[in-house]
Amino acid sequence: MTAPKPPPESSNPRLQAVLGHEFFAPHQWKRRIALWSGAVLVALAAIVFAKASTWAYQLFLRILAHGVWIPLILTPLVFGLLSWATEGRLRAARGSGIPQAIATLHVEDEGFRARMLALPVAVSKMAMTLLALCVGASIGREGPTVHVGAGLFYSLGRRFGFTDAKAISRFILAGGAAGIAAAFNTPLAGVIFAIEELAGTFEHRFSGLLLTAVFVGGVVSLGIMGNYSYFGEVQTDLPLGHAWLAVLLCGVICGLLGGLFARLILLSRRGPLALLGRLRSRNPVLFATGCGLALAVIGVLSHGSVYGTGYDQARAFVQEAATTPGESFGIAKLAANVVSYWAGIPGGIFSPALAVGAGLGHNIAHFLPHAPAAAVVLLGMSAYLSGVTGAPLTSAVIAMELTDNQAMVIPIMAACLLARAAASIFSPTPVYKDFAERMVRDFEQQQAMRAAAAAPPPATGATSAYAEPAMPADAATEKPEP
Repeated sequence: MTAPKPPPESSNPRLQAVLGHEFFAPHQWKRRIALWSGAVLVALAAIVFAKASTWAYQLFLRILAHGVWIPLILTPLVFGLLSWATEGRLRAARGSGIPQAIATLHVEDEGFRARMLALPVAVSKMAMTLLALCVGASIGREGPTVHVGAGLFYSLGRRFGFTDAKAISRFILAGGAAGIAAAFNTPLAGVIFAIEELAGTFEHRFSGLLLTAVFVGGVVSLGIMGNYSYFGEVQTDLPLGHAWLAVLLCGVICGLLGGLFARLILLSRRGPLALLGRLRSRNPVLFATGCGLALAVIGVLSHGSVYGTGYDQARAFVQEAATTPGESFGIAKLAANVVSYWAGIPGGIFSPALAVGAGLGHNIAHFLPHAPAAAVVLLGMSAYLSGVTGAPLTSAVIAMELTDNQAMVIPIMAACLLARAAASIFSPTPVYKDFAERMVRDFEQQQAMRAAAAAPPPATGATSAYAEPAMPADAATEKPEP
């Protein structure tokens, strides 16, 4: 028998070694093209969403000009409508969207991921967030942009043939990072957010592709929107000395209030807030309608300053504008954020949290006449966001990138760390992680119930292990928290 001939050797072994490198592998280029395409799509979606959000809020202001009483009727009706619309298949469109992205990173079940990240959910999330802004909801677009980014990357990854659960997890992570980077035009914050908030870890193998995806999205945003800072350039610093008392005050006060806000919107299943949670579960549409009415009442009492994302008000405080919303804005906006989130409608908390923090920082600045007011506002803004999200590093980077200010790096970091420690008194688990854990727990309970329903009935009859009549899985399934 003739031995097989060995393959011919290349005339250039060095070239063969280079071409055989993993960089030139077809599957790696397939992954890169999918990620880069996704980054472009997310950046474009974020830009359109940002423009549409501004238009939606401007429409609300035109409606408000016809009468301050109009939100008392319009806002509750639309809140109820949005709650009704998200009762069925679009339930995953409720709330911020960041917990949904986190939950899908921890649950590798394909059905669960499809329910949370399907393109219809992403599209409806954007549409319903815009509708909520049209009636003055105190919500942000950044969380929904993360949800949309994760959904786009998830769908694109599957379209390119990446069906492995681990591979899809990386696409979801990159999509969420690209979403936050495009929403704020802050590429570095997108990377930090992915590490600190979404995944909690950093995969070395995937770090380069993640960074590249965020970079591509940033270039697209930069090319279309230009090189701008979200709140404009803020030239301020905090001199060493007694002015650093601002770090302590902002860190503790804003952190405590941020943790309180997180505890309020969580509607824990035990304690005094459990009653509100049960009321919402029993009649979510009526509850959302009541939340819309409460927001409208707060809006009337605050002369309309608490509606919308709070971007204009926060910018006025940071830039030390001649006209600002007033001394009570921080607390009033906090209350507006709470009732808007309680309603369970689509919408995030990033921008409204920045506005609350800016208002609180403005209040604290009155007690520190020797500290630059803009610096104290910046500290309050970043500290409150850190208290709400439980992500001090992300909050610090976002605050610095939003204002193009590097002189405040150390004070901001110190305030964010203090705020996270203070917030843990009310909210030991970061709010996004807590919501995500509830979604995962509800999914596991549903799976266990379905498995029990599919099991053969016991010999004694159609009863459960506790001698109760067996229930169908669908009837016994609890609705997950938004």
